[in-house]
Amino acid sequence: MKVAIRRILNKEEEQVIIECTEITQEIKDIRAYAMTKGTTLFGTTKDEKLERFDLQEVYYFEALDEKVFAYTRNKVYEIKSRLYEVEEAYKTYHFVRCSKSVVINLMLLESISPALNGRFLAYMKNGEKLMISRQYAPVIKNIVMGGGTIEK
Repeated sequence: MKVAIRRILNKEEEQVIIECTEITQEIKDIRAYAMTKGTTLFGTTKDEKLERFDLQEVYYFEALDEKVFAYTRNKVYEIKSRLYEVEEAYKTYHFVRCSKSVVINLMLLESISPALNGRFLAYMKNGEKLMISRQYAPVIKNIVMGGGTIEK
């Protein structure tokens, strides 16, 4: 595979072009990764600071007590969105719901393994373990095993 970079003068004209003979899951993953670059969110830290952070840094979003939190490697941010809005807005960036209260970033997923009662454990690249509920396990397993897609 050839990779080329061409410098341009105008930032508004920046783009990534993928030329391929077939749109495989690998190509879709590259597209999703490129799309997350430059996507920023705003959130409030525990010490009440409003900060900007990159979507690609988010391991998962979690809903707790009617609030939604974004978890990165080093910080937790409260964001002003509902979990269903997060799920819908970022599904093309490889974020997928894994339980009633969690949406995970599949690009930062290390592995999954079976747990009890049809559930799975998601091992994230930051060392955290998240439960994949029975309801969402077949979809995530299919995506991880390469047979499915999260784009709808």
